[in-house]
Amino acid sequence: MKICRILSHLITPFAYLTLALAQADVGSGRIISLSLDSRTITTLQLRPGFVTSVRVPEPVSSVVLGDPGAFKAEHSEAEPQLVFFKPSTATPCHSNALITTRTGREVSLSLISRGSSDKSAPIDYVLRYEPPHGMLIAGSHPTFLIEENKSIDPARLPNGREEHVTDNSDDDALSAQRNAVPHWKGESLRVSIGTSAQDSDSVRVAFSVLNASPKTIELLPPQIELTDIAKEHREKGIKAEPVPIRSYRLTSRRLAPGERADGLVWFERPPFKESSEHLELQVTEAEQVDRPVLVTVSFVPAKNGDTR
Repeated sequence: MKICRILSHLITPFAYLTLALAQADVGSGRIISLSLDSRTITTLQLRPGFVTSVRVPEPVSSVVLGDPGAFKAEHSEAEPQLVFFKPSTATPCHSNALITTRTGREVSLSLISRGSSDKSAPIDYVLRYEPPHGMLIAGSHPTFLIEENKSIDPARLPNGREEHVTDNSDDDALSAQRNAVPHWKGESLRVSIGTSAQDSDSVRVAFSVLNASPKTIELLPPQIELTDIAKEHREKGIKAEPVPIRSYRLTSRRLAPGERADGLVWFERPPFKESSEHLELQVTEAEQVDRPVLVTVSFVPAKNGDTR
């Protein structure tokens, strides 16, 4: 018994020392709160064996990973405002993620994992986004304050859905787009450009999307890019710069096979461009973010609103 007590006194300090060293190897956990801003990219520090939760102030529509082999993302309808991220590999890796909410707001993340070997790096346990200024959250139906916002009868829209609403001219343009004969571009996902109009430095473009695939798809918010197809850029890769979107409307973002959606997108047109540059509307489905459909948009719309 005396020998056991002596061994116990010798082992206990070593056990505490081992526990202390193990805790010292684990980087500090962080809980971060930020204001939601679609124009910024937030960096998340992840670690193999740990999960990071991201909470946004409105229900999530889709989550897309740049490298699904390096990171995992989980989202459940039971917790519509939460997304969980964790590394899939013990080696260092870096990728990006895009969270899209049901109203079209986008959250861009840069995911970084320094692997299992670097145990001193901080770990982001929780990232909590606060509602931005000018955003109202009422129950589970978020809405935005938009200048000159006017109501529209949802019965006039397929599936009874509406996005951003501006004025009566937009209603007329959307109605005309539904009745126009489309000139499709693309294969399983097809896009057609309609009429365009300009107000100062802002341009409105009407468009249609058709799901020609045999499965139901979900669309990401439309994007506008200024693309340079000059020879020197083709050799190094096509240069494309995003153009700020002011607002958009889309009759439905979830399309069954053979279903069509019509929409409008308002964007801030650049004051000038080079001769080799042109504007493109980019439409993408959530499951194939790396395969967008690009359609050229007129830089200077015709005065009568006809497509050019």
